[in-house]
Amino acid sequence: MGETSTNELPAASPLLDARALSKLHWRCRRGLLENDLFIEQFFTRFESTLTERHAQGLAALMDLSDNDLLDLLLRRREPEGELNTPTVCEVLGMLRQSGALPAHA
Repeated sequence: MGETSTNELPAASPLLDARALSKLHWRCRRGLLENDLFIEQFFTRFESTLTERHAQGLAALMDLSDNDLLDLLLRRREPEGELNTPTVCEVLGMLRQSGALPAHA
């Protein structure tokens, strides 16, 4: 019988082209300024390295309500259920890093 890989690492994902990035920017517009600030910093920091996999994770997060997204960004809660995937968690980590508040001493 053929073996199946148990490795969870995704195959390399292509970088987003300019058109896909533009669509992603448009998709990420939010109603809460706080969310927009995280997202703006995310694009400033990571735009040149975003892949199709990142876009999928970001799209899943953008399906959330503004308040639910903000709770995740501020670490008030963690992804649950269908949202708790490696891709979503990676993108959430990138978003949190982008809008990082000073660490508590």
